[in-house]
Amino acid sequence: MTFSVVKAAELELLDGTVRRDPIRVRELLHADFIEIGRSGRRWTRDETVAALALESEHVPPHTDEWSFIEVVPTLILVTYRITGTAGSSRHSSLWDVGGPAPVIRYHQGTVVPPEGED
Repeated sequence: MTFSVVKAAELELLDGTVRRDPIRVRELLHADFIEIGRSGRRWTRDETVAALALESEHVPPHTDEWSFIEVVPTLILVTYRITGTAGSSRHSSLWDVGGPAPVIRYHQGTVVPPEGED
């Protein structure tokens, strides 16, 4: 599976229309999916699906600094940065590409402090 397929799936999860579609989100999230949010909160797959379904419409955030590392043939580590009105954050995801379509097993977002803060 190519990195472009994984990137497309990751970008789907940033798209408001997809995020509010519980069926599509369940297709993209592994049954054992876990997320550590920017706040530090731990989210399960069911909690994530429910929370995303309630989100209001928004413009997808700007992303850059994409990196893809094949950890093993069936797992790809993805990292990137999001920049938006709320500031910047760095994200990492672990994608399982061993099946017919990629599914995300783990995601973490970390706030980047504004310049001048340590």
